[in-house]
Amino acid sequence: MSNSTSNNKMSVMQLTLLTALNMMGSGIIMLPTKLAEIGTFSILSWLVTATGSTAMAYAFAKCGMLSRRPGGMGGYSEYAFGQSGNFMANYTYAVSLIIANVAIAVTVVGYASAFFDVTLSPVGTCLATIATLWICTSLNFRGPKITGYLSNFSAWGAILPVAGLSLFGWFWFSPTLYVESWNPNNVPFFSALSNSISMTLWAFLGLESACANSEAVDNPEKNVPKAVLGATIGVAVIYILSTNICAGIVDNASLVQSTAPFGLVFASMFNDTVGKIVIGMMVISCAGSLLSWQFTIAQVFKSLSDAKFFPSAFSKLTKDDAPVVGMVIITCTQTLLSFMTISPSLYRQFNTLVDLAVVTNVMPYLLSMAAVFVMLKAEGVSGHQAKVVKLMAFIGTVYSLYALYAAGYEAMMYGALATFAGWFFYGLAAEKLFKRNPQSNVALGVTGDD
Repeated sequence: MSNSTSNNKMSVMQLTLLTALNMMGSGIIMLPTKLAEIGTFSILSWLVTATGSTAMAYAFAKCGMLSRRPGGMGGYSEYAFGQSGNFMANYTYAVSLIIANVAIAVTVVGYASAFFDVTLSPVGTCLATIATLWICTSLNFRGPKITGYLSNFSAWGAILPVAGLSLFGWFWFSPTLYVESWNPNNVPFFSALSNSISMTLWAFLGLESACANSEAVDNPEKNVPKAVLGATIGVAVIYILSTNICAGIVDNASLVQSTAPFGLVFASMFNDTVGKIVIGMMVISCAGSLLSWQFTIAQVFKSLSDAKFFPSAFSKLTKDDAPVVGMVIITCTQTLLSFMTISPSLYRQFNTLVDLAVVTNVMPYLLSMAAVFVMLKAEGVSGHQAKVVKLMAFIGTVYSLYALYAAGYEAMMYGALATFAGWFFYGLAAEKLFKRNPQSNVALGVTGDD
């Protein structure tokens, strides 16, 4: 195992871009199409989601500044819930990422096929998905510094066209077309709000990835808060502007049917060639998102392994500070999941698992927000600063609970089953910890040193 060296760490700009890419890389690609199902009414959902996400980002930023415990959201949760909270936060986060990353890989393959005008069979799609997962994983073998560089490069595949659209798309914007698309299906207010909330939630998942990668950046107490807040606010502005501009350039019916909405928008603004180029840039961005998420999930498993909850293999680092063994094990698991994309019936089941990924991703959010109150007390923070942080954590919690409700009963049911199974897995890990140190009370999250 190699010790980390500061010269192989990410800079704050690299971490900010990695976090932004984690939010934008795959989520932004289909947002105009998904939101077109609701209409431009979805801007209200954007405002709700942006408020909730920024509140959580602020709370996470303070957690990054105050926490003296490693492990990202797991370390934060440990303040209030002990070792069991650390495990459950990282466990549910890991479950979410394992599934979500396969979905991102499927998206990369789908858009690459559209770009090259190739129609793949179900088996071909599966094999291409597996190949994409392994390619992105292998690119992380050189450590966090290389991951940061590659994320910087790929991020521009989404940032340039989306930011360009946000700045200059107004020249093609039609207010009449936008108004006509307000609520095309006449969905009741709260139903439309809830339906689009679940879509916008997926778009912001990833704001916590700076916390998950806290050990891979220089001066995390100072730089993690900057990365979380900077990425969240920047992405929120870009999301709201770009998706609403799309609705004022292309009619709602065309957006709903589109498999590459940003390509369609740029083709409408210029020509098919420009549209094709934008699709290609989006593919690069989505691949970069998968690259950074594969690195992030390896860091989550390493944190669990460092805490003795997972096998020690996940903690092993190469000389480049890369948890290669853990990455290989994770990608093998994702390879098995990829076979679910072969059969149409199994693919529907896979879509259910994607909903599960969204729900389980919110679980560590809730644990971290609850732990903020104990963390402030433990670290001696009081007065006005403490009140502001508590308020932000409360707003983030309310939003998270509403987002869970909006995800639907089926997703909630499967999410609950996955979470409850985690308590059993924690029991197995706690047994081993108890054998190593009979003086510890692992069930309560208290070690012999506490």
